[in-house]
Amino acid sequence: MVEQQTATIRPWLAHYPQGVPARIDEASPETIVDILRHAAQAYPDRPAVESFGVRLTYAELIKRAEEIAIGLQRFGLQKGDRVAIMMPNVMAYPAVLFGILLGGYTVVNINPLYTARELTHQVNDSGARVLFVLENFAHTVQEALADLTAEMAIVVSPGDLLGAKGTLINFVSRYIKRNVKRYKLPATLPFSNYLFFCQQGKFTPVEVSPDDMAFLQYTGGTTGRAKGAILLHRNIIANVNQCDAWLRSFAGERDDHVMVTALPLYHILALTACCIFMAKIGGCQILIPNPRDFGAFVKTIKKSRMTMIVVVNTLANALASRKDFAEVDFSRLSIAVSGGMATQAAVAKKWKSVTGRPLVEGYGLSETSPLACVNRLDIDEFTGTIGYPVSSTDISIRNAAGEELPNGEAGEICIKGPQVMKGYWNAEEETKKAFTADGYFRSGDVGYVGEDGMVRIVDRIKDMILVSGFNVYPNEVEEVLSGHPQVMEAAVVGVPDEHSGEAVRAFIVAREGGASEEELRAWCREKLTGYKIPRQIIFRDSLPKTNVGKILRRELRDEAIKD
Repeated sequence: MVEQQTATIRPWLAHYPQGVPARIDEASPETIVDILRHAAQAYPDRPAVESFGVRLTYAELIKRAEEIAIGLQRFGLQKGDRVAIMMPNVMAYPAVLFGILLGGYTVVNINPLYTARELTHQVNDSGARVLFVLENFAHTVQEALADLTAEMAIVVSPGDLLGAKGTLINFVSRYIKRNVKRYKLPATLPFSNYLFFCQQGKFTPVEVSPDDMAFLQYTGGTTGRAKGAILLHRNIIANVNQCDAWLRSFAGERDDHVMVTALPLYHILALTACCIFMAKIGGCQILIPNPRDFGAFVKTIKKSRMTMIVVVNTLANALASRKDFAEVDFSRLSIAVSGGMATQAAVAKKWKSVTGRPLVEGYGLSETSPLACVNRLDIDEFTGTIGYPVSSTDISIRNAAGEELPNGEAGEICIKGPQVMKGYWNAEEETKKAFTADGYFRSGDVGYVGEDGMVRIVDRIKDMILVSGFNVYPNEVEEVLSGHPQVMEAAVVGVPDEHSGEAVRAFIVAREGGASEEELRAWCREKLTGYKIPRQIIFRDSLPKTNVGKILRRELRDEAIKD
């Protein structure tokens, strides 16, 4: 009787792919350190990481990681201490990340485009003692120096760990160095000198447990003061095992997976789904240092023989719109995952027309390590949903009073599973607010569960626009606008209005040839009820985005309020 009731309320289990378990081993004793050690023992000669055409094998990666851990041990860091990384996707990043974890320390990932104020908050709030920073961003550290509590900075060059590839090193130096601003920092060490220092010592193995903190993953920076989500080793391991269960049902065992890591490794999606997951299955990740350099990006993936890629909507849109992207050999591409923000149907259609593969949308947050839901990997067409809750994950849709809603009714998406964070760092009240009384994480997203078990996102609660008492969800309006053949990108926000409380304002990046306001309103009138149609349409050359490509509605909203 209980099983029948669960199947009625939680219908997704009946739609799982064959071979995918309802639950994973939530009590697994494995840690991220164990994943790397197993990969180095089982696949020592397989390529683990590639950057600028140079590869590190798993045997070489763990050797470098242990060297990095030695240096931190020689500096006197104790187990549990925090170490920050402020870099884009360069070769040193995975080695530094795994080295920190091997030493029993906690990784604090920092967006290298942060301002001095944002950097100071994250370093000081986390209590990070050491900061690894790419030299291109050392000037930000200098600007923040008077307020930073970190004791030491290690300055990394883009060419570090690429080996003695003279011509390549010169190219990388020329390519990157032109963007390096002058800086002067005390208590810093060049990465090459740091490695020499490391190589003079001996690694002391550290016992790392599933309940140790692996990451302080800061989140909320685009919507307010960033908070550190406490992700334990067991949280990340659970999410990696959830990913593995779904991949095996689709692809079985294969030893040639190549992941294009275009999203930055400081972002939770790339961190788990690309970096750590590739180590789990013995695959190779190709690091893209600057995904906005589309020419270099496409040139790299033409040589990659990729089997997997993870994108966000804006990146998929930009790539699929380029002529040279259509020249890539997609014959080995088996999975293209889209996450991080809502994927638009028009973008998914364009992506498949170029690549021959559908975008498989998933959903999650920093607080959920990140994957909470994903579509079946064997779909032929984009579904427009975020798919099914993954193994051992429960989705509950709640109203404002915290009461569970029946299938088909929209409310806040609340999540329970082994991948959900322990809480927010040094923020007991924020942690309490983030969970329901019965232990579900409150996502802040509005959605519903269909009778088919698929979860559908409506929008973010805080982005909802209230027009004369009616709810308008920006995602829906953006989806319609983006379907117009002359619209490249669209963003929708609410602005104050003396008659209706709020009005819908749309920001448009048009394709070559453009579109008029009246054309777009006529297009919307065919597909939207009257109160959802943008009252104002503003054309822009570009829209403000995070470094991952997520459109910053808050910035557009703030701008509108000042008008």
